[in-house]
Amino acid sequence: MSWVNIPAQSNFSFENLPYGVFSTPSEPQHRIGVAIGDHILDLSKIAHLFDGTLLAEHQAVFQQTYLNGLMSLPRACWVEARNTISSLLSKSNPKLRDSTELRSKCMVFQSEATMHLPAKIGDYTDFYSSLDHATNVGTMFRGKDNALMPNWKYIPVGYHGRASSVVVSGTPIRRPNGQTKPVDTEPPKFGPCRLMDFELEMAFFVGGVTPSMGQPINMKNAEEHIFGMVVMNDWSARDIQKWEYVPLGPFLGKNMGTSISPWVVTMEALKPFAVDNYKQDPAPFQYLQHNDKYTFDVKLNVSIQPEGGQPSTVCESNLKYLYWTMKQQLVHHSISGCNMNPGDLLASGTISGPEPSSFGSMLELSWKGTKPLKLEDGTERKFLKDGDTVIMEGVCEGKGIRIGFGAVTGKVVPALEL
Repeated sequence: MSWVNIPAQSNFSFENLPYGVFSTPSEPQHRIGVAIGDHILDLSKIAHLFDGTLLAEHQAVFQQTYLNGLMSLPRACWVEARNTISSLLSKSNPKLRDSTELRSKCMVFQSEATMHLPAKIGDYTDFYSSLDHATNVGTMFRGKDNALMPNWKYIPVGYHGRASSVVVSGTPIRRPNGQTKPVDTEPPKFGPCRLMDFELEMAFFVGGVTPSMGQPINMKNAEEHIFGMVVMNDWSARDIQKWEYVPLGPFLGKNMGTSISPWVVTMEALKPFAVDNYKQDPAPFQYLQHNDKYTFDVKLNVSIQPEGGQPSTVCESNLKYLYWTMKQQLVHHSISGCNMNPGDLLASGTISGPEPSSFGSMLELSWKGTKPLKLEDGTERKFLKDGDTVIMEGVCEGKGIRIGFGAVTGKVVPALEL
């Protein structure tokens, strides 16, 4: 279907076409590209070819160093951009296929590129939308009968995170220092986090012509403001989090780093993998109700690779396990009149499934450290050790289509001596 050679089982099929921001040694300027096979299509070199009805006046967005400009356009422009890119890469279109000079300028090997954050993230919000995860954590700390807080099935619970420490895949994450209280009957202590954890999540970027402050986003047009998705690792310092959590929730236990995959998979690409939404009981309030399928079958995998060793799979989960949909998260976030901006990042919260093998954090997998995990090299983990690299991947497969997100990786490096 494309004149580009796409290896079998590539994450970046002709049906995918995710956006990212990259640079190369010969051209260090950050620029927007689309992944296809082992290549990147450099959109800055072909901005003049976006000459359709809607984009002819917006070609400059493809020459920017972030995706925010494209994200800020109406959804109809996103659809036209995707259709234009698909046409240019199609085997039947000679514009790039037969132009050796232009093709040599706009096609870059991924192996030669350095990936960067795809957007300038103004605000980052993390939700708590997996019923199995919330039940597991609540059971550990409050008991089975009080696992869920009374509000959990009425509102998509969330908190405002730290946008400045959202980083692209491959960025090392330093073990944080902070206050902890290892023994309840003793005073708190200061020092390196002992219970370093990952959280398997996905996140979406806000886009579209968003309403001004005081004007909520309605469910009927929520889809107009969801640009695309990434895989995310929300690193967590569980012992710091436990001591600081009451009464205002996550703070230093969550802000040492949040890693995202570099490629943003568009919602158009994910449409073939829509599945029934999680059955919600009780029924949400009217402003949160929608009948269209906006849950997706994205297979998720987490591996831990010790220093100098081989990766060991520790979790296999799926985006479809989320109780609250992205539309519900976005609409609830804005119902107070909170203004959303293109490039804002909204995350799912840890995605755990019903089986122990699908639990999306070490806290759950080791059940608060009581059930150590055995890795391929024979070593055990209750929580992450210095030198461990966490690898998360997401992929949709079926109907002869493969849509991959690529990997989000991060290596835990030792805490600073203070």
